[in-house]
Amino acid sequence: MASRYNERTMRAWNRAKLLWGYLRRHAKLNALPVEYIVETTAKCNLYCPMCPRETHPQPKEDMRAEIFDRLVSEAGRSAEHMMLIGLGEPFLDPKIFERIEYCARHRISTLLSTNGTLLDEKMADRILGGPLESITLSFDGATKQSFEFYRKGARFEKVRDNFVRFCRMKRDRRARIQVVVQMVRMEGNAGEVEDFMRFWRAVPGVDQVRIKEDETNLMRPGAGHDPADWKHPCHYLWRGPMYVKHNGDVYPCCQSYMLDGKPVGTLASQSIGDIWNSDEMQRMRRLHAQRRAGEIDVCSRCCVTIPHPLLVAGSLVFHGRTVRRAVPLIERLTYLSRLPLRLLKPASRR
Repeated sequence: MASRYNERTMRAWNRAKLLWGYLRRHAKLNALPVEYIVETTAKCNLYCPMCPRETHPQPKEDMRAEIFDRLVSEAGRSAEHMMLIGLGEPFLDPKIFERIEYCARHRISTLLSTNGTLLDEKMADRILGGPLESITLSFDGATKQSFEFYRKGARFEKVRDNFVRFCRMKRDRRARIQVVVQMVRMEGNAGEVEDFMRFWRAVPGVDQVRIKEDETNLMRPGAGHDPADWKHPCHYLWRGPMYVKHNGDVYPCCQSYMLDGKPVGTLASQSIGDIWNSDEMQRMRRLHAQRRAGEIDVCSRCCVTIPHPLLVAGSLVFHGRTVRRAVPLIERLTYLSRLPLRLLKPASRR
């Protein structure tokens, strides 16, 4: 009990130091990220036009155990949440359940996102019996035509049935795992939002239905942020999540890799603390603090929504698990105009 109390205190103190660094716009931080995106595998069984795999070919490789274990052991006292996702399908990683268990032993909450092609009853049973805390079921369309256009290689009926069965099994077992069904809104499925939400809200076991904005440049290459959008610095640089590729290369965020940015370090030879405060990370923080983020190539072409400092501050007050669960709700309330749009500034340039 005392050990858990000490861990909670250390993580809260870590967040407090990050918050102070963000509010004071410090380039060097005396704390580590709250969240990480960890690509445990680069393998995938689908071909999707909006996925960066189409422009960034990936090897059929998994993250080596020593890379993953080093990250968790070094970040374990400060990390609160790890998204075990990337440019691969997590369930193609033969060690994915071992990695989830390893995070749980370090009291780090975990999230997965799956395309559902491998989510048969046996896989569902194993997920529901383990410590995974959140799963995103990616289903980009309410019709067979749109879904199979965006998820090439998947069958609409099979994936839908896999997801529905999983949700019902979760409900029947009263499992605590959070289930989010997500559609990325794009040109070909934008007219299906209401039908999508109506169907999945009625499925027992679904906790949230999320309509996510497309944050890649592949389907809209001219998108990005106007210079005026950089009134506030990007939260990724002060809070995370940092993006760890399967080979151990570390990027400031997932977008920096997809926009051909260079890694700011590698776990193969550096500690996560040295990478987090590397010269390049400090340079990026200084430019963001000076409202000059547009001078950074990857930032100038980024499509990620910029949250208002109030939301960033809130994300450092609460535990990473709580924040991750709140994100879909805040997005929905903002995009439905029930919260001011200035709280989440989407990419505006075309």
